[in-house]
Amino acid sequence: MDTLGFTTHDHGHCIAQALSSAEKTCAEQGLQLTAQRRRVLEILLQKHRAMGAYELLDVLRSEGQGAQPPTVYRALDFLVTNGFAHKIERLNAFVACAHPGERHAPAFLICKGCGSVAEMPSRDIARAVREAAGGLGFEVSRMVIEAEGACPSCREARA
Repeated sequence: MDTLGFTTHDHGHCIAQALSSAEKTCAEQGLQLTAQRRRVLEILLQKHRAMGAYELLDVLRSEGQGAQPPTVYRALDFLVTNGFAHKIERLNAFVACAHPGERHAPAFLICKGCGSVAEMPSRDIARAVREAAGGLGFEVSRMVIEAEGACPSCREARA
């Protein structure tokens, strides 16, 4: 799994590929990718940054949809549960999964300047934490790895 978010890529292809993967997964697993769920995923993919539920709600309302908070929260719950999006705990916000369809436990790099979020592999980090915790007799059942800092663009702008 490659880091995505701070790298140059074909964003249109990225969105199309993620939507296609979501549609395929839903068809294979008998899940319903409703119009509302799909639109919330599209917004997350288009923005390429973490967004709060109320920010998503504002976008939907600006498009003329009479969305209510429970509707957005249900869509987000579906997307997170099925691996199409991730919750960024530190921000209480959501980001589209950069690698839908792949089984993974990502770590997140959050830019404090522009708010962009990159998803990166965390296997080695998670292993180190589990080993350290195990040495203390602790068994890790859930882990969220998030780091804040400055993305390449913000670092360059600062320099």
